[in-house]
Amino acid sequence: MSEKKVLLTGDRPTGKLHIGHYVGSLKNRVAMQNAGTYDPYIMIADKQAFTDNARDPEKIHNSLLEVALDYLAVGIDPAKSTIFVQTAVPELSELTEYFLNLVSVARLQRNPTVKTEIQQKGFGESIPAGFFVYPVSQAADIALFKGQVVPVGEDQEPMLEQTREIVRTFNRYYNTDILVEPEGVFSPKGQGRIPGLDGVKMSKSLGNAIYLSDTEDDLWQKIKSMYTDPAHIRVEDPGHIEGNMVFTYLDIFDTDTEKVAALKAQYQAGGLGDMKIKKYLFEVLNNELQPIRERRAEFDQDREGVLQMLKDGSEKARAEAQKTMHAVREAMGIAYWG
Repeated sequence: MSEKKVLLTGDRPTGKLHIGHYVGSLKNRVAMQNAGTYDPYIMIADKQAFTDNARDPEKIHNSLLEVALDYLAVGIDPAKSTIFVQTAVPELSELTEYFLNLVSVARLQRNPTVKTEIQQKGFGESIPAGFFVYPVSQAADIALFKGQVVPVGEDQEPMLEQTREIVRTFNRYYNTDILVEPEGVFSPKGQGRIPGLDGVKMSKSLGNAIYLSDTEDDLWQKIKSMYTDPAHIRVEDPGHIEGNMVFTYLDIFDTDTEKVAALKAQYQAGGLGDMKIKKYLFEVLNNELQPIRERRAEFDQDREGVLQMLKDGSEKARAEAQKTMHAVREAMGIAYWG
């Protein structure tokens, strides 16, 4: 029987997780975890969160447990996956420092993912150095655990390519093969990114997200406000489904594709009101989220237990990190005392 492949993934604790995370990565992580062919390491990347939230440590601190609760609620199982906290593994910072010597400033400036995110965050000339070099930190996260498989969105492929470059450079400079080049696993076409309620990319900062922890009332209020077709004023008016968020969400979440196709045809022909279709979407989404909501509430009753789970996972992760770090120091010739 072949050995399990090491899977490395994670999220920044900058708020609760939303359905974009759920469809884009969380569902896939649970499926891969349960497949029995992977050894998953799932990191709550609090150190990385500081790169653009250094002035708001309370936000990161408060979000740590919320992200852990979301993980457990969707079915990530600490008996099958190692869930750990980034800052609890200081070896990650050490390897990042060594990796910084293997990549040029010019190469970091060419990374299209970083360029896009710098523009989105409006840093201008005031880019935090930590944010600028976070692809190197990300490479260390993957390499330290010898991650072979990394589930990411398509927009993160440049980050993975930079990781592969750094790993190749390290192995070449120090005449070793201890670090592994990772492969990306991508979401199904069209499911990597879910637009928000307003049709713009779903984002915590834009306030257009549906959270896994939202109550039924929260969910309904958000669906009622969802962008549809501004020209569809009366029920009998023909409506457009392109750019209509209700149908975009039904395409993603409703498994009854024949019914969705029939609703689209009726909406386009006229005779189907926005409120009726929104009520149907609410039923579909609520059926998906209700079990998650209930499991989250159960885990929320034992926050001390969740914190202990994170501590245990972090200790396990650090033990593995120390093994790799020892081999890295030996390869670099700095394991002076064995």
